[in-house]
Amino acid sequence: MPVLTFYRLLTIGLTPFARSILAWRAKRGKEDFARLPERLGLASQPRPGGRLVWLHGASLGESLALLPLVERFIQRGVEVLVTSGTVASARVLKARLPAGATHQYLPLDAPQFVERFLQHWKPDVVLFAESELWPNMIHAVHAHRLPLILVNAAISRQSAERWRRLPGGAARLLGKLDLCLAQNAESAARYLGLGAPRVRVCGNLKFDVSPPPAGAGKLAEFNGAVGARPVWAAISTHAGEEEAVLDAHLALARDFPALLTVIAPRHPDRGAAIADLAQARGLTVARRSAGGEPGRDTQVYVADTIGELGLFLRVAGVVFMGKSLGPEGGHNPIEPAKLGCAILHGPHVENFAEIYAALAASRAAARVTDAESLARALKFLLSDPSRMRKMGRAGVEVVSKLGGASQTIMAAIEPYLAQSAIERR
Repeated sequence: MPVLTFYRLLTIGLTPFARSILAWRAKRGKEDFARLPERLGLASQPRPGGRLVWLHGASLGESLALLPLVERFIQRGVEVLVTSGTVASARVLKARLPAGATHQYLPLDAPQFVERFLQHWKPDVVLFAESELWPNMIHAVHAHRLPLILVNAAISRQSAERWRRLPGGAARLLGKLDLCLAQNAESAARYLGLGAPRVRVCGNLKFDVSPPPAGAGKLAEFNGAVGARPVWAAISTHAGEEEAVLDAHLALARDFPALLTVIAPRHPDRGAAIADLAQARGLTVARRSAGGEPGRDTQVYVADTIGELGLFLRVAGVVFMGKSLGPEGGHNPIEPAKLGCAILHGPHVENFAEIYAALAASRAAARVTDAESLARALKFLLSDPSRMRKMGRAGVEVVSKLGGASQTIMAAIEPYLAQSAIERR
């Protein structure tokens, strides 16, 4: 039996259990109780009149990368539906989506839910981000004869190899795409090799996203609490990395007794565990989610909230990017680079190798391998603020030069927008 046929039958068989599965996930904070019907394809908002473009990004990073396109569509008078699949992405998009854009959770990839979703929203053009290849969804969009475009397309070597092991599966699925707009030549070649037609390289949309915002009142309040203390931040950290961050703080405290270390974990629900790690080392801790502010005696500030990263990046002159000490492949450094932060990272940044290479070439980022080398790099930068600022300015220049993907993508999809306008008339 072909693998895609097996997948379709499996999802049909699991459909009766969908509500129970979603309720179980909601109890663990993985779903939004109030909006569970959206995951079954039941819309919580009416469809706006006129042309509608549907854009989907899997989670926070992918959906935020779509914002430059959302803004360009709205400027052209086109209504926008944005879907994502995580609670964190929904919370952040609620604050950052402009007027004229609607957010919904992506329905589960079962034929019944997908069809229900499409019957309500009736999009004119469909854009999926990066590597979102849901078989039933792609099949349904194709069956409705809707233009389907993969934007900001990216696929790792390992993922491409996994797809190749599915005999004919990738080619049948990717063959339903009208256009594949890749971030770089490597991803373009991999998609072509898997059977995607009409592949182009358009650049990375994430360079066009505005820096994360910070309210003026909150920023003034936080700056007032910090005062003139030296501050650095470890952002998007994962389990196993906070120990190195805390050990680096202890090593630095001898030279910088007033040092404040901000830890913003990738998953805020780990805030309590991180605070326990710090207290076990004898450090004084405050947690953002508990309403704590960094007092004069606070040594470690756990920023365990969603949507406030812009606040901490504007206060810290240097940041360590998480998910890079272990083999997981690193997180996106564009946001701190846009805000002029000097960037430190571990040896494993394969997920964003091109960006980190550009930052390293301009001396806007430096590699560390453990707590000891992290402490050395931080001491070097905190002891010389002018060098730290120079490093941050270099990062701003790098990400500025690499922008422009949103304009290139809009030009590439213009024929599909024009055709949708003709068909509506």
